[in-house]
Amino acid sequence: MAPASPTSPSQTRTLFFALLALACGHTLSTCLRTLPGISLDLMARDFSTAPQTLASLIAVYHFSFAALQIPVGAAIDRFGVRPVSLTLFFGTIVGSVASGFATGTASFVFAQFLIGVSTSGMFMCPMTLAAKQVSPERFGLWSGAVLSIGNTGMLLSSSPLAYVIEHYGWRAGFLISAAIGAVIAVAVFALVPKQPAEHKEQSSPLSQMAEVLRIGFSRPMRGIIALALVSLASSLVLRGVWGGPWLMDVKGLTRIQAGNQLGIFTLSLIIAPLCSGIIDRRFGHRRMILAGGHLLAAICVALMALGAPDSVLPRLFHVEVMPPQFDLVMLVTMGFAVSTQSLLFGMTTQLMGAEMAGRAFAATNLALFLGTALLQSATGVVAARYGLPAVMMFVAAALAAGALTFFVHTRPSQR
Repeated sequence: MAPASPTSPSQTRTLFFALLALACGHTLSTCLRTLPGISLDLMARDFSTAPQTLASLIAVYHFSFAALQIPVGAAIDRFGVRPVSLTLFFGTIVGSVASGFATGTASFVFAQFLIGVSTSGMFMCPMTLAAKQVSPERFGLWSGAVLSIGNTGMLLSSSPLAYVIEHYGWRAGFLISAAIGAVIAVAVFALVPKQPAEHKEQSSPLSQMAEVLRIGFSRPMRGIIALALVSLASSLVLRGVWGGPWLMDVKGLTRIQAGNQLGIFTLSLIIAPLCSGIIDRRFGHRRMILAGGHLLAAICVALMALGAPDSVLPRLFHVEVMPPQFDLVMLVTMGFAVSTQSLLFGMTTQLMGAEMAGRAFAATNLALFLGTALLQSATGVVAARYGLPAVMMFVAAALAAGALTFFVHTRPSQR
């Protein structure tokens, strides 16, 4: 049964403000997960550990985020969006405060685990509400808007928080995030209507969680899951961990300059999902847009790696290293190309239907963030052994493999 679209201006307005409040939760989530990208060196120094080691350890955020997709997706279908989202906000605020007051690596990693658990549904909540309220034809536009709003969190964790960290320390970034979380929680309480779960089931939570895994492993979803494993991972690994070190250590930029470049990269990640939703609604061809976009993203990241000192491109252009402006162009292009990932959710809801939206999105979201955790852990090892250019090439190879697997395992009819 297709979801009913808002039929009056007042209903549309209510849905808009509810989605806006929930999407701001996704904004906070993206801010928190990318905050280490501009402060990793300072945190590592305070905790007396190597940045590569800390980068691998804080991948616990993504592992816990991914693991909770299954129970949170089942909980949304069972109890509704509003109570689940408010519960998650409480945990996010506690985790942010705990991160700000962490005294060592162990306590900081535990706080990151708590934030990962608590932010695990910040994206699913607005997406599920949209899937249940709007038609499949309009869902691509709404989902793109949710992603665009959510990705503004990465803008917060670039230049603004780079300034805060430079002047007040990295702990201030987490404490400010906790205060922002409290404000958004009040907005969710006020603006998201009390609604029972429309498709509340009598099956046990365990059986619903098993259904999430069944959906993820089902034949129609294999291509979507393969691309989801590398799609978000590539942008978050660059934006949240290695983009700052690459620009500062390889390209010689200051922290503020690196934050400015990452801010422009983030703008592409904010604008692109909404553009993808508009293109999808007007032209369709989701499969080709997704495959082509991710292959283009792979090429951009590979070119960044080849622009490192003593690599192919500097030799070709007779320079010591490709200038930071070159990396900026590649990052922005990559941001636009990889942000076609918003169309994965349109394909998911088209395959599974609104009545299974929570669990179907949980399966896709699980792949998105499990892939992020795996890629971040792997790149920590690659960076320690082979250096940052190898990290860039590793990310490019993962993107290309995911795009080709997606293309092979999806049918042209899945538009």
